[in-house]
Amino acid sequence: PGSVGIPIPGTEAYVVDEAGRRVAPGEVGELVIRGPHVMKGYWEDEVATARALRPGPYPWEKVLHTGDLFRSDEEGFLYFVSRKDDIIKTRGEKVSPKEVESVLYSLPGVREAAVVGVPDPVLGMAIKAVLAVAPEAGLTERDVIRHCAARLEDFMVPKHVEFRAELPKTDSGKISRRQVAEMVGAA
Repeated sequence: PGSVGIPIPGTEAYVVDEAGRRVAPGEVGELVIRGPHVMKGYWEDEVATARALRPGPYPWEKVLHTGDLFRSDEEGFLYFVSRKDDIIKTRGEKVSPKEVESVLYSLPGVREAAVVGVPDPVLGMAIKAVLAVAPEAGLTERDVIRHCAARLEDFMVPKHVEFRAELPKTDSGKISRRQVAEMVGAA
């Protein structure tokens, strides 16, 4: 996927690790926004405001922790990876469902795909792919896992694959990962 661009003039956007330290280009972390365009807070929601707005380098300044995972390139262009809340931790690694879904959509016959974490006694969480496929595709769980194994790191390959006629959608027509998780008992 392409870049979302660079910050507007007068605004700084950078990527930080879990400790709040800036990361090198190419590394994934949370996007932080600094500048006069940063909001003052969420309307009548002090908890959400405290979670998102944190002290900046100056005593009067707040920076916005977006909750989005990004990476940047050497020129400062920003690339969306995933929502921080969507990340699945498995085998000591962090997996972005969107990265796995992108590979699943490259498999001929896949119409809809959602990736969720499901409890696993050994891994903590295991990757599960839930797919709606064209009937004529004739895809099996083994086909899907092989396709992913050839394109993803081992820890990102789904351990489980489930086929459905269609996946639940939000009111705006997007696949609802939350409803998929509930449907397969992951929530």
